[in-house]
Amino acid sequence: QVQLVESGGGLVQAGGSLRLSCVVSGFTFSDYHMAWFRQAPGKEREFVAAVNKNDDITYYARSVKGRFTISRDNAKNTVHLQMNSLKPGDTAVYYCARSSFRLRVSSLGAEYDYWGQGTQVTVSS
Repeated sequence: QVQLVESGGGLVQAGGSLRLSCVVSGFTFSDYHMAWFRQAPGKEREFVAAVNKNDDITYYARSVKGRFTISRDNAKNTVHLQMNSLKPGDTAVYYCARSSFRLRVSSLGAEYDYWGQGTQVTVSS
């Protein structure tokens, strides 16, 4: 069955860095675009970043552009999110997701069909 397992979250001070990883199984990873979303307490889930299946097109939310980098390793069935210059506003549960939409990279959660369980990122001021 399809599985997505995130890791790498934790507690970090503002200005610090974290690298999230998502290992997938149960499908041909290189056939699918992937993304990271996040959800803070009391807020709606929001798009963070996406990468196409070939790892040559990326798309970022305006709030993280220039600070976060999404990448993937198709040989290891893994997608990463490198987060630098973290801010308290980045505190959230971060989820990786598989796109069900093959034509383009999407920022719409409704176009993703499988999700991981999430990993908590907490940024202290």
